[in-house]
Amino acid sequence: MTATASAAPAFRPPAPRERIKPLGRFGMIYALWRNPLEIWTVDHFDQPILMGRSVLGLRAVINDPAAVKRVLLDNTANYRKDALQLRVLKPGLGDGLLTVEGEAWRVQRRALAGMFSPRQVAEFAPAMHRVARLAVERIASGLGEKPLAVDVEMALITLQVLEQTLFSQGLGRDASEFQRAVTSYFDSFGRLDPLDLLGAPKFLPRLGRIRGRESLAFFEAAVSEIIAARQKLIASGAEPPVDLLTLLLRAADPQTGQAISLQDVRSNIVTFIGAGHETTANALSWTLYLLSQAPEWRERAQAEVDAHFDASSDRDPSDDLPVTRAALEEAMRLYPPAATLSREAIGEDWLCGRRIPPGTVVTIAPYLLHRHRRLWKSPELYDPSRFLAPNRESIDRFAYIPFGAGPRVCIGMAFAMQEAVIVLAHLLKKFRFDLTRGCIVEPRQRLTLRPRNGLEMRLERRG
Repeated sequence: MTATASAAPAFRPPAPRERIKPLGRFGMIYALWRNPLEIWTVDHFDQPILMGRSVLGLRAVINDPAAVKRVLLDNTANYRKDALQLRVLKPGLGDGLLTVEGEAWRVQRRALAGMFSPRQVAEFAPAMHRVARLAVERIASGLGEKPLAVDVEMALITLQVLEQTLFSQGLGRDASEFQRAVTSYFDSFGRLDPLDLLGAPKFLPRLGRIRGRESLAFFEAAVSEIIAARQKLIASGAEPPVDLLTLLLRAADPQTGQAISLQDVRSNIVTFIGAGHETTANALSWTLYLLSQAPEWRERAQAEVDAHFDASSDRDPSDDLPVTRAALEEAMRLYPPAATLSREAIGEDWLCGRRIPPGTVVTIAPYLLHRHRRLWKSPELYDPSRFLAPNRESIDRFAYIPFGAGPRVCIGMAFAMQEAVIVLAHLLKKFRFDLTRGCIVEPRQRLTLRPRNGLEMRLERRG
């Protein structure tokens, strides 16, 4: 058992009810289309491994940290992204860092690693503070008029952080346009289509993808304009800003000298704009919601930022705000940004004492792993004390994987955590967030895990 829950009364956040028995073929297809979180049974939260055939073929769902470590780290060469996952991701994200495999992935990863080194991430802190301060001013100017759509506001903030850091000359469009396009993309392409689940030929049209064509067209046009403007600047002889865009255009594998293709540059821009900002925005939204339902933790976090956070400073405050960070980490435990990971076994393997035949799709669901009753005490409760000393030292590295693990761990993990703590600290210092009466909060899985009906909250100024 990893972390212990505190003795104080704890809030039980909303989640789909665990099923007693597995769904049948058509029930499974409907649940995966509607909300994949609804397919999990009681056994999935109790057992280290479950294997069987379903509409998705032969699957092994693992919730054992040692098995997770083997798939994602020790024997990673034996596991590749499965066909269904790529059918969902590739139409929009192309061959970017999130979807590409093998040597092509290694080339991109090595080329981009410097942009997310600890030193470089620390240098992004002033820009993150700047965006957070402007957001506080914007929110304060509309205070009291109507509830704040927190999920929308967090998406705008995280997009603006990207504009000030990874794309330092801006995205060429209003951030709200990108936010709407990302939402449309996730609601269309991010939804598992019944035809994909049934293994229908690729030439048959998918309704969701037809609906998402407009968002893809927006990304294609916007990204092409961003690239063209930067290429023009470089061609002029002017010194371009050192950001992700310049790095991508100049990128070459430090071992081979191989450059990244222009199409791969486009794919990575879309990946960082879409998945990159969306995951951090969701983590912030869930944290503000959970704190609103756990007043004792909200008060502790507010007292901490009041005492130890200087809103005029530009440095990374994470080390000074353990409670604030723990509130965020606990939110990502309950509502991990990517709720499900999957890999297809290339060759035979053994996990949890079970034979894994070649072709088996191994599912590692952070949503399950983070709520597993063998790994966590009272896992259904919101309790940030799990991530405070000394409890956090007892958490197995492969029992908590909000950013994945192993060689393919999210390259922007340190960037996202620093950004989230900075934004959260600014917001908690200035405002008290309360859920709007009548707002029903439910988690829904698409490519990421978001509040199904949005998240409307009322704010009060503090101090």
